[in-house]
Amino acid sequence: MSLKIEDNEVDIVIAALRPNLNTFLEAWRTFFSNFHLIIVKDPNLEEDLQIPPGFDHQVYTKSDMDRVLNGASINFSGHSCRYFGYLISRKKYIISVDDDCLPARDNSGVIVDAVTQHISNLQTPATPFFFNTLYDPYRQGADFVRGYPFSLRDGVECLLSCGLWLNIADYDAPTQIVKPSERNTRYVDAVMTVPLRAMMPLSGINIGFNREVLGPALVPGLRLVGEGKRRWETIEDIWSGMCAKVVCDHLGYGVKSGLPYVWRGVGSDTDNPMDSLKKEWEGVKLMEEIVPFFQSVKLPKTAVTAADCVIEISRMARENLASLNPVYAQAADTMEAWVNLWKVAGSDRL
Repeated sequence: MSLKIEDNEVDIVIAALRPNLNTFLEAWRTFFSNFHLIIVKDPNLEEDLQIPPGFDHQVYTKSDMDRVLNGASINFSGHSCRYFGYLISRKKYIISVDDDCLPARDNSGVIVDAVTQHISNLQTPATPFFFNTLYDPYRQGADFVRGYPFSLRDGVECLLSCGLWLNIADYDAPTQIVKPSERNTRYVDAVMTVPLRAMMPLSGINIGFNREVLGPALVPGLRLVGEGKRRWETIEDIWSGMCAKVVCDHLGYGVKSGLPYVWRGVGSDTDNPMDSLKKEWEGVKLMEEIVPFFQSVKLPKTAVTAADCVIEISRMARENLASLNPVYAQAADTMEAWVNLWKVAGSDRL
């Protein structure tokens, strides 16, 4: 049941948190040149963006966000500005790469084409219902292991491809404090399907997804007070990823993790994490409530689209979590506003 994804079905979304995109885009030119780029400028960024010539691109700024929001209470500042790109796109698929990421090299020193790898993950089936110990059986040189039921070997459509990265690790502030110099140097040449009902902390740094089917589930719902631009201060994509995983499980789709890698450079993430810990500690505690909540979510059969599922999850969050912390009620409100906005400004197919 492999799919064929054409270049004109894909938008590349770039969240611009820094003004100079020259080095970033020149490094990706070979891999981005066949695609339309949606560059979303952080609404808090005052400087003009520097973009080299030769790219098919559109830049969106705070004025565009204000026009589309039309009073809706959704915060697109910082890393959350990427979600505006998801909303404004009209393509079936999206690949999103942060502006502090450059192409990685594999174990043989070959530059990794992350775009092609994401597309490959989305084109080939996922296998969430039975774990294959050789990981992705659809990759060249792999197959299903002995004992894998033939009735499950067709797999299901993969809606979300979660890539990894080398160099700067995606640690939280407590871990960053005790491992300030640690770098990820291991390139693991593997892709795996995340099993049914298994939760995971998604990071929007390097992902690809089927916007047409899954788009409303990638929602900028939960934000900490004073959430900043350092990765360890953000929790919105973790909440978003759990929403997306629950939706994929309920609707019978799959999620893959592993390849492709990117190389994350040195940026604001190298600042003193003690400052971030003061902001993030609330999020560390919230995760002990968030994970059991999503593990317990059971969506009704009447929820047949991603938008339906997000509305149900928002209702459950309000009923089960809002009494613990007002941030959950705010998340529920944002999820409902997001679905309404998606219906107006986003895809016609929900």
